[in-house]
Amino acid sequence: MGTYIAKRFIQGMMVMLAASMICFLIFQYSGDPALNMVGQYATFQEIQDVRDLLGLDKPVYIQYGKWLFNALQGNFGVSYRSKVPALGLILERFPATFELVSIAVFMAFCIGVSLGVIVALKPNALLNRIIMAGSLGGISIPTFLIGTVLIMIFAAYLEVLPAFGRGDTIQIGFWRTGLLTVSGWKHLILPATTLVMYQLAVLLRLTRAGMREVLTEDYIKTAWSKGLAPKKVIFKHALRNVLIPIVTITGLQFGELIAFSLITETIFQWPGMGSLLLTSIYETDQSVIVTYIMIAAFIIISANIVVDILYAVINPKVRYE
Repeated sequence: MGTYIAKRFIQGMMVMLAASMICFLIFQYSGDPALNMVGQYATFQEIQDVRDLLGLDKPVYIQYGKWLFNALQGNFGVSYRSKVPALGLILERFPATFELVSIAVFMAFCIGVSLGVIVALKPNALLNRIIMAGSLGGISIPTFLIGTVLIMIFAAYLEVLPAFGRGDTIQIGFWRTGLLTVSGWKHLILPATTLVMYQLAVLLRLTRAGMREVLTEDYIKTAWSKGLAPKKVIFKHALRNVLIPIVTITGLQFGELIAFSLITETIFQWPGMGSLLLTSIYETDQSVIVTYIMIAAFIIISANIVVDILYAVINPKVRYE
């Protein structure tokens, strides 16, 4: 297992290196940050002075080599706009995104798997047909539309939940959390529900398909014939054999939402990494964008390694040599 994790880690570092190189190449054609900093009425000399100060006058391979050397020491550069370290700027927003995504993925996993099992046991029941029809809506309706409708219903009409912001937060060391305040939970409900819809629908349909296939297997019929308790047959014998693809999708969803929840964060003005990325793209703040991509790649790679480890926990037959 240790050797496998080490190999995956090395592969992940290679992926991050390739991603950083691609970013630097793309940014050579995405606009001049020096021009964005000094404004459209600046003289040529003023623009050139800023380029010299930022090191943008040097060839791209020298810029990349310098950035890579500093990044290996934990220095990802300084934001062109806010003039503060890019890594610190992103890590300041990370707790908000992490809490939002963690709650959303937890809800999607618990509700999606539970409903998937229920629907698989009695697929022709009227209520289960309604649930499956609702899952189609969760998959097909765009995230921004779900968020807008939730704001209209619960914030504008009913006025029971706040429409934007994170609410009251508490600082615990370097981590600022909203999970320890009532206001924080109220502000979390709508954006988390918006994120949940698509993920929940995918897990529900995946669980249903897997359970319907497994329930027809001979070993399940044998378990029923032995007179085992229904709970034991369903959850220990059937569901456990369906969990590997479910855990895989859940891990991918977690990494994806951490990296790309910017639509939901923008709709609800959630102060997370997604809204920071969107602002940085508008301002061509290359240091923040590259740092964000590196952190997102690291999180996605880590999530996949954790999923691989869980395979061996779920199914003892899985072994990594």
